[in-house]
Amino acid sequence: MFADLKAHYEALKDRRIAATLDADRARNFAAQTGDLRLDYAKTQIDETALAMLIDLLDQTGVADKRAAMFEGRPINETEGRAVLHTALRNLDGGAVMVDGQDVMPEVLKTLDRMADFANAVRDGSYTGQGGAITDVVNIGIGGSDLGPKMGTLALAPYHDGPRCHFVSNVDPADIAQTLRALDPATTLVIVASKTFTTIETMTNARTAKAWMGESVSDTGAQFAALSTAADKTADFGIDPSRVFGFADWVGGRYSMWGPIGLSMMIAIGPDAFRAFLRGGQAMDRHFRSAPWRENLPALLAMVGLWHNQVCGHATRAVLPYDNNLSRLPAYLQQLEMESNGKGVSMDGVALPFDSGPVVWGEPGTNGQHAFYQLIHQGTRVIPCEFLVAARGHEDALHHQHQLLVANCLAQSEALMMGRTLDEAKAKVADKYAGAELDRQAAHRVFPGNRPSVTLTYPQLTPEMLGMLVALYEHRVFVEGAVLGINSYDQWGVELGKELATSLQPVVEGDKTAEGKDGSTAALVGFLQKHGL
Repeated sequence: MFADLKAHYEALKDRRIAATLDADRARNFAAQTGDLRLDYAKTQIDETALAMLIDLLDQTGVADKRAAMFEGRPINETEGRAVLHTALRNLDGGAVMVDGQDVMPEVLKTLDRMADFANAVRDGSYTGQGGAITDVVNIGIGGSDLGPKMGTLALAPYHDGPRCHFVSNVDPADIAQTLRALDPATTLVIVASKTFTTIETMTNARTAKAWMGESVSDTGAQFAALSTAADKTADFGIDPSRVFGFADWVGGRYSMWGPIGLSMMIAIGPDAFRAFLRGGQAMDRHFRSAPWRENLPALLAMVGLWHNQVCGHATRAVLPYDNNLSRLPAYLQQLEMESNGKGVSMDGVALPFDSGPVVWGEPGTNGQHAFYQLIHQGTRVIPCEFLVAARGHEDALHHQHQLLVANCLAQSEALMMGRTLDEAKAKVADKYAGAELDRQAAHRVFPGNRPSVTLTYPQLTPEMLGMLVALYEHRVFVEGAVLGINSYDQWGVELGKELATSLQPVVEGDKTAEGKDGSTAALVGFLQKHGL
């Protein structure tokens, strides 16, 4: 599938990107929808490569697969489910059919119920035993944690509701340290688990309930659930009015648009949350209608395929120059790696090429003083994705934001330009001579020609965050569609869960380690010897 593209890359990989970057390239290798602009001019993709990548989208039927997703067909074939997280943000887009039934009335009804509850928490008409709610603790894991945590932090400038906290790790330190500073009588706990059986989440939920029970007489009255298991939530003591369910066509890592986003809605208010949804809906409409050459999700996906499958760059660094987006790399890590980290195609045949890349990153400028050294001078090429806004939210410190933007743009320029040996020698010629000059200069050489893309926008508003999240969701879809894999199951997380269940009685001392491999048995023995 990628043979012709790889041959083309081999022919141009030594070409200096900087030598091609005139005003025409800057204009032609960029695209925009609304106020969101994607620049991919600082890559090795040329007109021929772009045409070949677009042809690949057509060859693999991406447009038809896109239509199937939006039409509610069961594109998650291994589980026989539709993939319709887009319906959660379809505020005014008409009917969405699944198995002959319009799902939008129930989606909008649930959204209105969420808004009513969020308003009640925010205005104090819903109270805890000690009065108005001051703190909300969201207990979830995976998509039930990463999405709302990322979104709540990203929109911190819009917070005007109770403080929000997030607990995900079954490590007792996570929940103990979170609850220690809170007042149980004015705390609302939200338990996010579709089945209400997720072991980490339910373990933490029971710990929170015991903590609250030490001083609150009716603990269930200060819990809400994001779940479809009405019988289990009732057994836990949660009134149905505070249970918000969602259909099985919403995957966990795509779920922050609906009930899983309740903590975010409580923090920023229903109006701002709806603006977030409208941003996602705007990106959906763009993705469905824009030609490939102007289609931001398709272009971002083609850049990703080019760098990973064609050029062989195994990782991707996501580098938001916005401290409020500090959890975006972790969110995208799950979105990409759980979706496209597969080894077989839809028909169960082993893939003849690599699937998804390793996604990682941190916000700038912190990363510049941590791992950028490897990005600039290491032996492996790491494609970078920069995100930066024209304006921050701290108007009195706009000069500091300008410094932030200068750093962002300088990093992509430095990655592209590099520094030659002669340039490095000129930098230190006044200090060294002869062999020592050569040695010192070699340490100051930057190979350059390292690719990056940059996403720019006026300001990180709820609507812009919605556009960005939906952009990356659709990017994952396009990459998966081209690779011929199922981006919407996650069987890879199951085996570890199964083995943890079998190991728990061994760890607790109720069973011996007989039958376990020698290494695991020895590790259990060591830990038990030291107080496990």
